Amino acid sequence: MIDLKEKVAVVTGGCSGIGRGAVQILHRAGARVACLDVQDEKGHALADALGGGALYVHADVTAEHEVAAAFGRVVERFGGIDVVFNNAGAAEPLDSDPFDLAIFARAQKLLVESVVLGIKYAVPSMIARGGGSIVNTASIAGLHAGYGPFAYSVAKGAVIHLSRVAAAALAKHGIRVNAICPGLIPTAIFGRALGDSIADADRRARDIGERAHGFQPIRVAGSPDDIGYAVAYFASDLSRFVTGQFLAVDGGLTVGPREAWDDAAAVANWTRIGLSEEQIATMLGTQG
Repeated sequence: MIDLKEKVAVVTGGCSGIGRGAVQILHRAGARVACLDVQDEKGHALADALGGGALYVHADVTAEHEVAAAFGRVVERFGGIDVVFNNAGAAEPLDSDPFDLAIFARAQKLLVESVVLGIKYAVPSMIARGGGSIVNTASIAGLHAGYGPFAYSVAKGAVIHLSRVAAAALAKHGIRVNAICPGLIPTAIFGRALGDSIADADRRARDIGERAHGFQPIRVAGSPDDIGYAVAYFASDLSRFVTGQFLAVDGGLTVGPREAWDDAAAVANWTRIGLSEEQIATMLGTQG
């Protein structure tokens, strides 16, 4: 396990899904972890379960005064900040009008401006401590069309470039900035975008996890822990020479079109343009 002893980490949106997985992994690696969220009951329960090295702070990441107060409380409690995982977010309803500017503005505020705020209020403490690591949740939806709704996908693309620009600006202070692009990680975000209640969204996440074995080249569903391990790498000194990068943690989903790794899809595609079964078998190396 990566060793994060003596480090202080802040995770936004840390009460559920990817954020909760990251909080648990970072804490297990030895970091003191502050979870920022608006789900107070879940947050206090998580902090109590993890013990003295954990803190829950209520903070709406779209409200600058709440973010400022929350980061101040973390510094007061733990003495500083070494790592920030800007993770809080949600997708707009899947049936939304892609050109509704009000929806677009809300997505930008939650998914992009909140990352800027997380960076803004982490940097002073990181400079005082001689450096730090900032990790931002982007998405494969920010890399390619078709993996998320419109405003969400545009915002996640912005997070990737924001991470690069911030990395360039902050390197002189010893602060590294990187992004993680999750693939299919079954969490409640899918159900919530479909209009499910929280309980129904959790059930849908479990169902997606059971069905995800054929969704990407790696034949198992991803989990919040898989993202948490990537965050731990970026948080640690093992990544001391890595900044301004993004890491797709997606089970190989973005390596190429489905026919690149799924023989059935390849057969259907090549058949569509007139190749014979024998020719396709030769191409795929499946001919006996």
